[in-house]
Amino acid sequence: MTTPGTVQLPKASELHRLAIECGVRKLYTAVEETRAENGAGVATPILQAAAVAVIKNPWVGTSTDTDLQPETKRIAPIISKLLSDRLLAALGGEDASADSVEAFGKAAVVGIAGEMEHAGALIHTPYFGNLLREFLDGTSIICFSDERAEAGGDLRVPMWHKSHASTRSHYQSMSVHLADAPHADEIAIIAVASSGSRPFPRIGDRSTDGVVTSEVLKGLL
Repeated sequence: MTTPGTVQLPKASELHRLAIECGVRKLYTAVEETRAENGAGVATPILQAAAVAVIKNPWVGTSTDTDLQPETKRIAPIISKLLSDRLLAALGGEDASADSVEAFGKAAVVGIAGEMEHAGALIHTPYFGNLLREFLDGTSIICFSDERAEAGGDLRVPMWHKSHASTRSHYQSMSVHLADAPHADEIAIIAVASSGSRPFPRIGDRSTDGVVTSEVLKGLL
């Protein structure tokens, strides 16, 4: 697992204080456990987890030429740590080890008073993504979804393997319900993770693919 070097990470009480200062209204975690697929039991239950932070949008009312980086740098690392901790606890239990995470993804939903760029500012920079990779011991680019929406909707958040993004067995997604979020002046930031692949993956991979071009249509039309 990647270690944060000599950096002293905040303890739970300090992290709570920082979260309040960043405008966090609430945090919650959802967990799904798959034990069977198409009538067949899986060898080991597959866990998917989503951790959500709902925060006040710090840029509501600002113009489209406002520099977003100062607030991104202040807020995104704290959110990344909060969500990573919750994913590790959900998938790893008492061990809370990054070894329990095989796939990950991220998302943001901005309330209707904000810009799409406000959502992107909190998940599409190194201040969020690099730390999520570090805490979950990943190396892949993190797949994502984002949108602007009213409170109470659902969002399908994609995932893939945390260190081998082209591994098809780990292409999956999780549906996240955003109850009471985001309010018009809020942003919901989401991190998702899975303990394994899809149940019974069997569609091959790039290492087993033959050469496929439009020529294949000649035998089908």
